[in-house]
This record gives sequence, C-alpha cells and structure tokens, in this order.
Amino acid sequence: MHEAILSKINEEIKNGNKVAFAMITEVEGSSPGKQGSTLAYLSDGSIIGTVGGGILEYEIINKCKECLKNGDDMNFEHNLTKNSEDTPMQCGGNVRGYIKVFKPKPRLLIVGGGHVGYSLYNISNTLDFNIIIIDDREEFANKDRFKNAKEVYSGNIENILKNINIDENTYVVIATRGYEKDLEALRCIINKNAGYIGMIGSLKKWTTLKSALINEGVSEELLNSVYAPVGLNISSNEVNEIAFGIMAEILLVKNKGCLSHRKDKNLRFYK
Repeated sequence: MHEAILSKINEEIKNGNKVAFAMITEVEGSSPGKQGSTLAYLSDGSIIGTVGGGILEYEIINKCKECLKNGDDMNFEHNLTKNSEDTPMQCGGNVRGYIKVFKPKPRLLIVGGGHVGYSLYNISNTLDFNIIIIDDREEFANKDRFKNAKEVYSGNIENILKNINIDENTYVVIATRGYEKDLEALRCIINKNAGYIGMIGSLKKWTTLKSALINEGVSEELLNSVYAPVGLNISSNEVNEIAFGIMAEILLVKNKGCLSHRKDKNLRFYK
C-alpha cells in the first residue's frame, strides 16, 4: 500500500497537483490506527490508504484538507477517549502524527523571449522553477536559446496562452516586444488564477493599458492585483539587474515574505 501511495503522489505532482500525506508516527495505548499507518488526500478529494478509519480518520482527513488549502505541513495529536473534544472514542489511546504537503514545482511563465525574458530565464535557472517561454517570434522562442526551459512555444501568443493551464502555482511575467502584444497577453490571463502577474514597462504604459482593459469590461480591482511596473525598485536600468528585481519580487510573493532588511529585525548573525 505504501508503494501505491508514493507512486500516486509522484503521479499527481507530475500532473501539477498538490497532495497531503498523513502518517501516524506514535501510538500510546489502544488506537484503530497503528504506528506507520499512512493516508494520501488528493486535490480531487479522493483518498488512498487509511489511518484506522472512524472518527480518527475523519479528523485527520479534515486536517489534510486544511493543509492542502493553505499549503502548510502540520503535526497532529488526538486523544482517543470518550471525553475527547475532537475524537470521542472508547479506545483510550493517544496518537501523534504528521501531515506533509507535496507540491509540484512552481511554474515561471515568461511571455516574451527578448533581453529581459532571457535574463529572467537565466536567473530562474538557479531556482526551483519549471520555466515556460512564449514569444510570437521563433528566433526568440526556441530550444536552442532556452535549453533548460521545460516548455518553449512560438507563434500566436493568444492561441498559445489559451491552451496553457495557469493556476495559483504559476507566476507570469509579461515582457513582449510591444504594447499590443502585452495587451494581448494580459487579456488572456487576467481572469485566470495565477499566483502572480507582472508586466514590464513604464507607469504611463501601464496606465494606458489598464484603461483599455477597463473599457473592455475587465474589473479594475482585478487589474490592481497586477504588479506593474514589474519588479522591486532597485534603481537600475541594466537588463540583468531589472530581471533580478523581477525575480526577487516573485520570490517575495511566492514565499509570502515582507519587504524589509533582515538587519532591521535585530537578527543575530554568526561569522
């Protein structure tokens, strides 16, 4: 059973889905679930394995749902007595365990294979992202130019984006060769549930583009969630440094960080 669970987890991750994996790590006294019992809760609500059934399993499954929703791991403990608030049972034992959330790699979708897109690709190669490149020009979107990208597409940007799954684990940077292509790309993805959308360009360009989409009926609130102009303000016009500022902003959003200097928190550093 453990082999089947691990195999299914691997399959789900490859398909871009999260899985909550629960294991009972310690049992004291009597319990329907034994030490080492495992269960996997999949993103479609299906379950593989068991941690003993009954109220105990019901409560652990609920914790798996919570972990899957917020993406965080969790320790759990249940007292299996009739007076227990969460797991009133007659067993009289006590169980402890751990829930691990397995997540697919985050995806970095770069729309535009020009100078900024290429620099962003080079920086992200040192990080744990699956990289997707899109450009309407084949000479700027090909496997020779982006050897380590997971997927590379050239052609009609709108048609390509319509066929790419974009979810909360997808981080999008729009850096095409011009205003019209940027508008086309954002129009395609603004209503999708991307974890991050950033667009390169000046504030004037963004204001014009935003007004155009509002006139098309796109929600202003939704547009306000776009990071435009994109990237942290690192006071540089160098392409590589601009790309670095974009990647730093993506990591800040992905990791739910706060924009501050670590030294300002009086953290102690060791040489």
